[in-house]
Amino acid sequence: METKITLAIETSCDETAVAILRGRHILTTEVASQINLHALTGGVVPEVAARDHLRKIRPLIDRALANAGLSIREVDAFAATRGPGLATSLMIGTSVAKGLALASGRPFIAVNHLEGHLLSPFYDDFVKPAVGLVVSGGHTLLVNIEGIGRYRPIGGTVDDAAGEAFDKVGKLLGLPYPGGPHVNRLAADGDPARYDFPRSMLESGDFSFSFSGLKTSVRYLLPKLKEYRVEDLCASFQEAVVDVLVSKTVKAVADTGLECIAISGGVSCNTRLRERFTAETAVLGLECLFAEPRLTTDNAAMIGFVAAMKLERGELSPMTTDIDPNLRLV
Repeated sequence: METKITLAIETSCDETAVAILRGRHILTTEVASQINLHALTGGVVPEVAARDHLRKIRPLIDRALANAGLSIREVDAFAATRGPGLATSLMIGTSVAKGLALASGRPFIAVNHLEGHLLSPFYDDFVKPAVGLVVSGGHTLLVNIEGIGRYRPIGGTVDDAAGEAFDKVGKLLGLPYPGGPHVNRLAADGDPARYDFPRSMLESGDFSFSFSGLKTSVRYLLPKLKEYRVEDLCASFQEAVVDVLVSKTVKAVADTGLECIAISGGVSCNTRLRERFTAETAVLGLECLFAEPRLTTDNAAMIGFVAAMKLERGELSPMTTDIDPNLRLV
């Protein structure tokens, strides 16, 4: 079977990304970050994000094609993130991908952003049954992965996602935007047992998560402290988040009888999270797959990976397929 070329676009929030794949193999992946832009307001402003996508998308496509050594005429299919995400951002990527598909007479493939994250740990391998943990700024989700396109959600967050809590605590501590990576870095030199933060819903008996109360605990504690080491606060907060994520994911594996955990999303780069999951799964004799660092934050390569598999299966999208900011995994 002839190997197809897929050009994928990701603009679900504040990263403009383009990737080109030959089959399931990434030829090039390009990401234009908006971190400096949104650092001015301490968070993403949707209209600002959309305007920046418009400015960057064409040059990014040209650069991706040049780096892959291809012309636009050699692309066999165009893909874009349909949702979930910010409506004004999603519209940019899907409109461009549809326009290119129409102009070239090639197929269009709409991809669920969550599916992109969920399957990213399987890049360069076969998708196998596993418990998937998607943990990012916008999502904390446990999923029973039965196979490509067959997913059964097990649980998710009832309020703040883990990554969102990291960023908000970082902001409370006066750290640069986004706060999550800075919390992780400082925590390496801190005492994780210095402050006893709550492990929300740890004993809830289900697979739901809640991190809003943990963030609030940090907020209320800060004014009571005359002096403190920010490293200790970061380490104690981080340990509380990791405790819940590891505990509930391992329990989900036991309940499903599966033997593999697949971890993805921006927070999967957190060093303490990786340490704890690696140690825990080794003791239990489980397989633990992490997405490559380049596939953890919002990127088009994971969208192209899913699109390539859909293209192999003949699962194309009508041009009438609309964006869905609240798109669910199933």
